[in-house]
Amino acid sequence: MEDILINWTPQETRVAVVENGAVQELHVERTLERGLVGNVYSGKVARVLPGMQSAFIDIGLERAAFLHVADLHLNGAAPQARSHHAEAGVATPIERLLFEGQSLTVQVIKDPIGSKGARLSSQISIAGRMLVFLPQDEHIGISQKIGSPEAREALRARMQALVGKAEEGGGGGFILRTNAEDASDEELASDIAYLRKAWGRIREKALNSPPTTLLHQDLSLVERVLRDLANERTGSIRIDSKMQFDVLHAFGETFMPAATAKLEHYRGERPIFDLNNIDAEIGRAMARRVDLKSGGYLIFDQTEAMTTIDVNTGGFVGARNFDDTIFKTNLEAAGTISRQLRLRNLGGIIIVDFIDMTREEHKSAVLSEFRKQLAKDRTKVTLGGFTQLGLVEMTRKRTRESLSRMLCEPCPTCEGRGQVKTARTICYDIMREILREARQFSPKEFRVVAAANVVEMLLDEESQHLAGLSDFIGKPISLTAEPSNQTEHYDIVLL
Repeated sequence: MEDILINWTPQETRVAVVENGAVQELHVERTLERGLVGNVYSGKVARVLPGMQSAFIDIGLERAAFLHVADLHLNGAAPQARSHHAEAGVATPIERLLFEGQSLTVQVIKDPIGSKGARLSSQISIAGRMLVFLPQDEHIGISQKIGSPEAREALRARMQALVGKAEEGGGGGFILRTNAEDASDEELASDIAYLRKAWGRIREKALNSPPTTLLHQDLSLVERVLRDLANERTGSIRIDSKMQFDVLHAFGETFMPAATAKLEHYRGERPIFDLNNIDAEIGRAMARRVDLKSGGYLIFDQTEAMTTIDVNTGGFVGARNFDDTIFKTNLEAAGTISRQLRLRNLGGIIIVDFIDMTREEHKSAVLSEFRKQLAKDRTKVTLGGFTQLGLVEMTRKRTRESLSRMLCEPCPTCEGRGQVKTARTICYDIMREILREARQFSPKEFRVVAAANVVEMLLDEESQHLAGLSDFIGKPISLTAEPSNQTEHYDIVLL
């Protein structure tokens, strides 16, 4: 069984999934970083621009939003539908479809950036746990990432049967997301019912609300706990905010009554994340090194292209011989890696370098344990076997930013390289730059403003080279130590 702990503050929501006292997943959402994409508004046409085949729509934001004719769908018809008066092969122009002051239900498909307003579409789509609902369409689509063409056709047939049975709200098309591949009929039917209820609420609100009203916002992280995280293995869902508990309870009773029964308001004196040392766990999930109980350790390196994980024995000598030591370390690493992938939310290509094993039965046992541990993951994982070089290749679907990318930024000193130049390297960089500047300019003096350790080296070990450079260019070179400077940061001032 697993427990879900929710720590809510006005600025940030944090969710931890805990199993047997160990944190398995962490989810973080910050109020100021929630975008507008997916929000549905009752808009009002502010201006039609025939020359650009677009319109500005007022949805209550600081700047009017932008709707292009290609994203305009009225009464279920796409703009490519021909008007009786248009020539064959020419789409109906936007000025015949919209007029100033017209009310229109629209959805944000791109956030406002800089001076540009939000980008809109009038084709509404609502995301569920496994499905995306297209209320103005009748099509059933299947993600291309799902299995074979035969598997996709079988899923489409199942969906058509379920859509035919579920008459609540009626009509509409659906797209099956990748994680619907192994869904049961019951789970799909539950998602269909939830999405049709949500669309019914949007329509009702649109009829009774003035223009610029927000009709629908994608679920907050607190609400997504019930929709995406809670399942039959969930023992309790504890939240430390009474206000959010009431909101979540009302939402759950309407959409997910089974999960609502597990909801509890946490009233303890200790912060909820102190219960399982979750803040300390978050700190460890930021680290490059993860220690194993046996004395071994893992090294995680996340790059743009892939994540690499190196397994090391460290000080583990508990087994009778070296082969058993390696085998036991790799077995423990398999469980820890699968948990760290969920904690850190690492996605894309992942390469695991287990310690080399000579016996085939050991390799099979480690791979089998790794598959078993990865089966706990809610996110789609594809695992290969050992390559010729003894590496294990796998992929894990990207669902959101990794924990470190959300909570951290590249170090301003090393710019994300993880290392900085030595003081001596910087001394030589400075001398090369002075020589370059001397060829272009003729100041009275060159003044170097640098970190204290760099200035100290220029005055001591590198003083002879600096004096030689000064004689060569025929100009004095003075030094000023700036305590706030990092080793790599320096300035050369021409006086």
